[in-house]
Amino acid sequence: MVKTLLKSVKQYKTVSILTPLVMIGEAAMEIVIPFLMKFLIDEIYVMEQSGQFSMNIVWYGLAMLACAAFALFCGVMGGRLASKASAGFAANLRYDMYDNIQTYSFANIDKFSTASLITRITTDVSNVQIAYQMCIRMLVRAPILFIMATVMSFVISPTIGGIFVAAAVVLAVIVAVIMVKVAKPFRIMFRKYDNLNRVVQEDLTAIRVVKSYVREEHETEKMKEATQEVYNYSVKAEKLLNYLTPVVQCVIYVAMILLLLVGGGMLIDGSSVIDGNLVFGGLSTGDLTSLLQYMTQILTAVMLVAMCLQYISLSKGSIDRIAEVLEERPSLTEPVKPVFDVKDGSIDFNGVFMSYRQKADVSVLSDIDLHIKPGETIGIIGATGSGKSSLVSLIPRLYDVSAGSVKVGGVDVRDYDIETLRSNVAMVLQKNVLFSGSITENLRWGNENATQEEIEEACRQACADEFIRQLPGKYGYDLGQGGVNVSGGQKQRLCIARALLRKPKIIIFDDSTSAVDTKTDAMIRQSLRTHAPEVTKIIIAQRVASVEDADRIVVLDEGRIAGIGTHEQLLATNDIYQEVYQSQVKGNAEDGGDLDGSAQ
Repeated sequence: MVKTLLKSVKQYKTVSILTPLVMIGEAAMEIVIPFLMKFLIDEIYVMEQSGQFSMNIVWYGLAMLACAAFALFCGVMGGRLASKASAGFAANLRYDMYDNIQTYSFANIDKFSTASLITRITTDVSNVQIAYQMCIRMLVRAPILFIMATVMSFVISPTIGGIFVAAAVVLAVIVAVIMVKVAKPFRIMFRKYDNLNRVVQEDLTAIRVVKSYVREEHETEKMKEATQEVYNYSVKAEKLLNYLTPVVQCVIYVAMILLLLVGGGMLIDGSSVIDGNLVFGGLSTGDLTSLLQYMTQILTAVMLVAMCLQYISLSKGSIDRIAEVLEERPSLTEPVKPVFDVKDGSIDFNGVFMSYRQKADVSVLSDIDLHIKPGETIGIIGATGSGKSSLVSLIPRLYDVSAGSVKVGGVDVRDYDIETLRSNVAMVLQKNVLFSGSITENLRWGNENATQEEIEEACRQACADEFIRQLPGKYGYDLGQGGVNVSGGQKQRLCIARALLRKPKIIIFDDSTSAVDTKTDAMIRQSLRTHAPEVTKIIIAQRVASVEDADRIVVLDEGRIAGIGTHEQLLATNDIYQEVYQSQVKGNAEDGGDLDGSAQ
């Protein structure tokens, strides 16, 4: 997992390597300064006893000043380099995750909720960014500081050095126990973050529904519960982490007391000045001062490691979740020798079975045999859940069949280059999606190189040009986020125009005229027959009026084909179609209109 994430370091490898080197330089200077201080204090002690000034005092002072300046330089550079490396790593990580998500099939996306993916790209990456900076900075500096300070302590006094090591071992064991205990609450907390983001996303996306049903209080309560769950596990983890600081302080104080007791006794038995020279009998004042510094450095190093482990523990769950996104491979793979040309818009379903999950007990589609000629208009009708959208999603290979085959232009869709196939199959989905920006910018999703004339012609065919010209700014009108500035029917017409701009060989309307009136619906269908006769058109609809003039109509029932024929043939032979037709005729009659919705 870590190896997977480190691939995103990329152009920041140099600064990631320089940071630890600079931190080693800082740690080395911090070790040298107390050692020089020892000699400086001892020289001052000799001067006080002998009354003779020594130039060594000046040289030791200057050396300490130089070491402090170099340590400051290394510290500042380490901070800058670590910030650049970690921020760059996080930016690459977000890009690589998003880039990999773009390759997912619908089956892959179904494994992750949208809220979970958002959490992984934002919160999880931020956690990993902090942990990465800690690793290349503190987690290098602290062990070096610990090892070098321990060695210097043993050089000055093996007895006191042993006390420091014993204190460090005790502290390390306590920290390790706390880190193990805190890992589980953090993992659960991130799952609760997913739920929190899901609630926020749903609430903001459907804010009009929430307000129209006066459900603000209910949604606020949901948010409160989701926030409380994050709070509970966050507090549980933080309670354990809060033991770290008092434990570290306790160990430091105990070690300091032992140092003063043992070192003080050795100092009493210690050094004296004879004929202007320092004669050692135990510890000098400089030794004890240096040991105090080294003790602080050793235990501080352990505390820094503990802090790093805290962030690493916090980010462990994030690392796992990010790695899942990066390591996920598309369930739809490109063929070894892909076909890059779609001959025509013919479609053949040969014994097709489909399930959304590999081990599903029930197939969404079963034994589908359907053959569509180029330029033919096919209507598909059936009850909710009958498999209409699932059937057409196999054509651009949004999903793969479980058994059988789907052919476009006489070639199995699994043999096509996916981009080539989807460029020749335009879909106008049941849920119409527009993006922030102008009408022209949205329409150019269908063809980024489309001229203004081509855009306007597509809008005329989709019966959208008339209402666009009534908007302020016309084709430059800003649609707002998700197209909030236009009605549902206008959205559908814009989405149809966007699909037409693609100039596909096959165009699929997945109940995409449900929000337009029947007159406009008929005008759109007539325009398609006139201006795109060679394009194969598949129309999924709930209204019989939307498909009755199709060349053939397919009736689906529980994932199987229950009938195929013209409107007249199905009215004469198919019970399901008759029932749908009669219910709509009756409904229109009660409303005072005919099947096409015109007033009587």
